[in-house]
Amino acid sequence: MHETLWLDAPEWLAVLRIGLGLWWLESVRHKNFEAWTQRNAGINWAADIASKHRWAFVGRTFERTVAPHPKLFTWVVLLAEFALGVGITFGILTPVALGGSMALSLLYFTLMIHDWAEQGQNSMMFLIAAVCMGTQAWQEWSLDALIGLFGA
Repeated sequence: MHETLWLDAPEWLAVLRIGLGLWWLESVRHKNFEAWTQRNAGINWAADIASKHRWAFVGRTFERTVAPHPKLFTWVVLLAEFALGVGITFGILTPVALGGSMALSLLYFTLMIHDWAEQGQNSMMFLIAAVCMGTQAWQEWSLDALIGLFGA
């Protein structure tokens, strides 16, 4: 095993996992909840981006799936980000949450392909989730480890 500072390697991976979970929770916390739920601000913003997207399939797919159901997808986004944050932070069904995190990060990355800042955030969130998945970062400081789920 490689030598580490302060914590051992599985504990550092737990720190990384918890940080990713907190990042998802912050994504929910910083949203203007009233604007999102009353005026569908997030979905409207995404619709505008999708309509101008350099890849036509993104706009078409958004128009067919999300645009007809803005209230539903507002809640899908809010609840998905919250569930990912809780699952990853506390280590509850962690592999499922990490898989969801990778999927949502990839979806956001694709939608925001033209925005360098968003690309950076989403690619880093994907990478962190992939590292946590590959190293089974739920082995320390997680409810999964406490109850013996997903053993190494």
